[in-house]
Amino acid sequence: MILSRTSQYAVQAMIYMATQPPNTPVLNKDIAERLNVPAPYLAKILQAMSKGGLLSSFRGRLGGFCLREPAAQISLMRLLQLTEGADFTQSCLLGLKRCSDETACPVHARWLPIKEKVIEMLNQMTLADLAVAVQTGRYRLADMPLVAMAQV
Repeated sequence: MILSRTSQYAVQAMIYMATQPPNTPVLNKDIAERLNVPAPYLAKILQAMSKGGLLSSFRGRLGGFCLREPAAQISLMRLLQLTEGADFTQSCLLGLKRCSDETACPVHARWLPIKEKVIEMLNQMTLADLAVAVQTGRYRLADMPLVAMAQV
């Protein structure tokens, strides 16, 4: 369950949007600049988040993206299921196509309880939790120095 670059960018962008005032659209280029990620790639990710129901997108001079619902209602699991696929938690740690209790890989029995705890944490953690952690300076968002986040 290592996250793809797409998921990493999606999580960072969604946390950034969760730090913004509610219902205030943010431009893709502004998010990309703040997070130091490629704007065209981020645009595709944000469109997928919009199609998946997590973001609203607006065209025009006052356009951009904003969270469709409060950050406290968006779990990290929900976001990752959009970027990684609905069954990303079912994949084998060793990359085998079939890995279950019946057809277990060599690490299946030891990995299963860890994976269950990770899934539980992803379901419980919300964008609001992550945004507060970033805003209070406990954690950094992407590779941004804390000084840049202070402007958020």
